[in-house]
Order: sequence, then structure tokens, then C-alpha cells
Amino acid sequence: MLLKRPEEAFVNQPAIDRQWQILHYADRPVLEKAVLEHRGFSALLESLGVDTHYLPRDDSVGLDSIYVRDASVVCDRGVVLCRMGKDARETEPESQREFLQELGWPIAGAIRGEGRLEGGDVVWLGPKKLAVGLGYRTNAEGIRQFSEILGDTIDELLTVPLPHWRGPDDVFHLMSILSPLDHDLALVYAPLLPAVFRAELLASGLELVDVPDGEFETMACNVLAVAPRQCVALAGNPETRRRLEAAGVVVHEYGGDDISVKGAGGPTCLTRPLTRDPV
Repeated sequence: MLLKRPEEAFVNQPAIDRQWQILHYADRPVLEKAVLEHRGFSALLESLGVDTHYLPRDDSVGLDSIYVRDASVVCDRGVVLCRMGKDARETEPESQREFLQELGWPIAGAIRGEGRLEGGDVVWLGPKKLAVGLGYRTNAEGIRQFSEILGDTIDELLTVPLPHWRGPDDVFHLMSILSPLDHDLALVYAPLLPAVFRAELLASGLELVDVPDGEFETMACNVLAVAPRQCVALAGNPETRRRLEAAGVVVHEYGGDDISVKGAGGPTCLTRPLTRDPV
């Protein structure tokens, strides 16, 4: 997986103080706390067998670059560089390009022009099937270009219209309401899941675990599968954890007030999966 340390994304406390309100963070991150939280998060991933790579500092990007999921998508042809729906993040895809190429990943293509696509809106439902959220961060032109780049590497792309929810300044992606846990299991927040899409998920054989209303705002639906039915989740959502464990999922928690809660970016946002071992 690709990650980025707070020391490289946040840089220093004055940089945080200049940016956090402009970027609509819920509160001011504290660099020292963020560094300790991210070390714990990274150590947890490594203890679970994850190979980690860390993006270097790049002064062309800001605080949000810690959320590495959104600037790129990986497919069988290589890396697709996104075009961000949040203007303040527009330099992040190019910032990832060189590092990913150094890791040996070819660039399959890039979203250009009027297209918008963010990685948090892309959910793989199978090796050749994916869903893409259509909302404030990803638009129809971005999805069209993305589909062209993928070509025959996929069999099906589902476009999922997303709700207004809290408006264009909020952090809302398809992965805010859907996190795959296994080939036949996913965590969802049903009240914001389009009815037609929910029916499609059920028809495809997926069992759905529902996040309770009281835990959606604390990012209970944002969990990272590191193996079939084994996930990393932000601490503080006990009922969601109970429901996951009842479905046979092993849950590993981390503390993330300064790397996750304040910037509304959970474990999926903090990581860009590159490859997975076959199971």
C-alpha cells in the first residue's frame, strides 16, 4: 500500500494552521499527535502483513495529500491518475506520478479537461466489476474517460448517483457509504445508499452489514479490508464493530483523532492499495 506520513503531508504546525480551515477540516490537527497516530496506524498495517511505501514531501500539495486514496486508481493496466473534484487538491495526481513510476507502475492514463474523478468514489466489486460514485468529486465526464482507459480490463462499470448530503464542501465519496470486506460481504450505510444500487449489490450475492445511524458521522462505514473478512477500522464505533464480528469479520482498531476525524479521512482514505496477494 501507498501511504504518506503527516511529517511529509502536514510539514509543520504553521502550515497546518494556515490551511485547516480553508480545507474545511472539523478542527485543527496537532502535528505531534498526528505523527504518533500515523506511526501506530502504519505499524498495525505492517503487523497484518501489509508492505508499505511512503510518498515523499512535495511542496506543491497540502494537508489533504495525506489521504492518498483519492489521487490515483490502480487497475490491470497500471495507474490511472485522477483529476480532483476539490480544487485545492488539483496538484496531487502529478505528485504521485513520479513516485509510482519509480515503484514500477506504468501510467495507464489520466483524467483530463472537464473530467473529474477521485479514488474514494471507485469501489471494486470483483476483479472485473466496479462501481463509481457520481457526485461533487466525480463527474460523468470523468467516469467516461475512466471507462475508456480501463477498456476491456473490466466487464461492468456501475455508475452510482450520490446524494447532496452536506453539499460540495463536505468530504463525501462512494466509499463513505460502502466498504467491501470480502467477495460476498460489504459494510454499508443504507439510508444514503441508492435503492437501485443496493438491490444490485444484493442480487450479486453480497451480504450487507448495516452501519447504525448513530455511528455514521464517526466514519464507521470507512473500513479497510486487508484480507478477506479482516479489516482496519477507526476506534470509537462499538456497535458497528459488534455487527462486523457477528458477520465473522476480524476488526483491528486504531486511534486517529488528528489523522482521521479532523480531516474526515478514515483508513481507506489514508491508503492507496497497489497489489494484493491472491487468496
